Amino acid sequence: MCLILFAWKKHTSYDLIVTANRDEFYNRPTESACTWSEYPDLIAGKDLTAGGTWMGITKTGKFAALTNYRDIANINNDAPTRGDLTKNYLTQDTDPQTYLEEIKSAQIPYNGFNLLVGDNHSLWYYNNINHQIKSLEPGVYGLSNALLNDPWPKVVTGKQQLTQLIQDDHVTSESLLSIIQNKAIAPDDQLPSTGVPLDWERALSAMYITMENYGTRCSTTLLKKNKNSTFTEKTYPHLGQKEDQVEFIF
Repeated sequence: MCLILFAWKKHTSYDLIVTANRDEFYNRPTESACTWSEYPDLIAGKDLTAGGTWMGITKTGKFAALTNYRDIANINNDAPTRGDLTKNYLTQDTDPQTYLEEIKSAQIPYNGFNLLVGDNHSLWYYNNINHQIKSLEPGVYGLSNALLNDPWPKVVTGKQQLTQLIQDDHVTSESLLSIIQNKAIAPDDQLPSTGVPLDWERALSAMYITMENYGTRCSTTLLKKNKNSTFTEKTYPHLGQKEDQVEFIF
């Protein structure tokens, strides 16, 4: 994912509320969210190039999501795939804190990442930039390609809109999708400086990104209470693909 807006323990009906966008090159092969044949409890999309996932849940109540940390000057093209970070948590019988401590101690040379992992009781965050493991308190959060809650314009705006939905008690898959489909570009004086050209920085400042070869491939929402979840993914038409929406309720 490249933008994850989420609320933890801030709503009477849901423990976890998520709305997120996955941004990727249009020609990278991808399988839409599905139940994985090799892991029948897992529901997630699949990166068909490296075999991992950017966000998923299990029928036992585990959740994981990932964003890349944008640091163009320090990209290692031979680094292991970050999609394994989410997949391995979701397919192993490990609690969130223990899993993140194992990731931290292993010091595997991944490119920069942010990782969210949770279960029916807690939600945790880790990044390999400052190597902090955090148990998240109840709140509304935003995560893009910087660190958690770094005030990029789309993070600030998204958190405000998600907070308003919760206050209005108007939290549905449709209302969550409406937030994340915002194509507004941030003013130049609010743009971060991440090492990409200015025209890219502008385009990447939108929640929903549209570029010639790169952009938002899908949007995902999650409404979760203990083991009960509604997981919705909307994929967008690129390179001849059709728009599609799937939903899993359990």
